[in-house]
Amino acid sequence: MSRNKIHHTRENTAFICRHCGRIVPPPLSGTQHRNHCCHCLWSLHVDVRTGDRRSGCRNKMEPVGIWVMPDGEWSLIHRCVKCGMLKHNRIAGDDNEGSLLSLALKPVSLLPFPVSAIADRMAETHNTEGVFHG
Repeated sequence: MSRNKIHHTRENTAFICRHCGRIVPPPLSGTQHRNHCCHCLWSLHVDVRTGDRRSGCRNKMEPVGIWVMPDGEWSLIHRCVKCGMLKHNRIAGDDNEGSLLSLALKPVSLLPFPVSAIADRMAETHNTEGVFHG
């Protein structure tokens, strides 16, 4: 019985982002397998397992969220625009802080309820504090 050897490659070369068209330099720190653009944070669906570059999909992956791992490190959540696969990838040391913050704050900017409802409830709670109901 033979086993397929999984070959992991280290992607430390510059490339052109297929989403924003900008040059992405080799990673400075934080990753051995460059898997997303440091400018727009988009990625490509190239891995089955981290670093193996064996995915047949090869489509663009949209950054859809931020996950804060148990150790406090941030990880990007990407969704493939073709097959819907979700993957998470550690942020890199040279990722654009504005793009990261914008992605992290996106849920707050798209609340499913009006902000005034929160203010009203907070005011109600504040006005009833210390009132004895008995």
